Amino acid sequence: MLIPVVLAAALMNAAMVAASAVSTILVAGHLGPSVAGLPNTAGVLGTAAGAVMVGRLTARLGRPQALRIGYAVSVAGAALTVLAAVGAPIALLFLGMLLLGAGNAAALLSRYAAADVVTPSRQAAAMSTVVWASTAGAVGGPFLLEPSQQVVSAAGFPAIAGAFLLAVMAAFAALVAAARIRPGRISTDAVAVDGPAYRGVVGVRGTAVVAGAVMLVGHLVMVAMMTSVPVHVHQHGQGMSALGVMLSVHTFGMFALAPVTGWLIDRYGPRPVMLAGLVTVAGSAVAISGPVGAAFTPALFVLGYGWNLCYLGGSALLSRTGVGTAAARAKRESRVEAWVWGVSAIATAASTWLFAEGGFPLLAGVSTVLAAPLLVVVAAYRPTVRRSVDAERKAAAAR
Repeated sequence: MLIPVVLAAALMNAAMVAASAVSTILVAGHLGPSVAGLPNTAGVLGTAAGAVMVGRLTARLGRPQALRIGYAVSVAGAALTVLAAVGAPIALLFLGMLLLGAGNAAALLSRYAAADVVTPSRQAAAMSTVVWASTAGAVGGPFLLEPSQQVVSAAGFPAIAGAFLLAVMAAFAALVAAARIRPGRISTDAVAVDGPAYRGVVGVRGTAVVAGAVMLVGHLVMVAMMTSVPVHVHQHGQGMSALGVMLSVHTFGMFALAPVTGWLIDRYGPRPVMLAGLVTVAGSAVAISGPVGAAFTPALFVLGYGWNLCYLGGSALLSRTGVGTAAARAKRESRVEAWVWGVSAIATAASTWLFAEGGFPLLAGVSTVLAAPLLVVVAAYRPTVRRSVDAERKAAAAR
């Protein structure tokens, strides 16, 4: 059943957005603006570590139980952020954001749980539904910030604690929804394995490698460009209202068209979608490197959708990689997620340095250098379909 998976992911995303939005304000007031971004860095690192944890728990306990544990850890983390907001040591905020990252990892990996509960022909559509639900969490969460502040202020607590209390409630609701998740029905009739032309390049797990590489590069380019967009916009004399519109348009591109991507993958397969994603992120990076003109905001939308194509295309290919047991597949999925989020933390720091050295043209050049070789690899990659042992036994019994 898809509904619990989708609902839990949306609620967890709302919790993460609420906590992330005000954690920088809390830290800036205590430690200064120069380190205000550290709580979000802790959240990113927690997501990377949480992906590994959820993957290992999936291998041991099954996917539903692993997701529940991830969400439970996030409830504890959100509770720590509330304590930090009402006067406890600020260090609890960093620990809380780290633990919230475990729930974020569970929400991200739940797209594979969605793929488990549908037929192979609808797996990409199911995963895209989970990604699309992130829009509801990302957009709906901030609208509740003001009411939550009013509630805690009326109770005599600092207003800023309201956002963290909202995170606790959303994370707990995600845990409740996750209690309804049931084990999936993973098809073993056919699995994607390495084609002969590609096996010589990366080895027997080339399918997982190419899927992970596409997700990684798409995420890296998007994070690197968007980290520097506020500075670039400010330097060109644009105000906060204009920046808000640009960021909203970009977020819309990331999530809103996910069902379209899912349909494209189910119709044409992951490879053409991944190729389109790599071309799109590289091309939009080049377009963004120009002045803040009429094409700038549309380019941010295209960058967001390019990320979507890479992310869902790579995820779909990874979910079809049938080398090894279900536990081995879960570990591969979690490792890829950990790499994606671990590298994004590095990209966040590196992008501002590159921007200071050469502006968006340098960032666009680096993006092209990253995407171009991978384009060649993906274009040359031809997955073959090999019948699994179970399928061979079924065929033999039928004969």
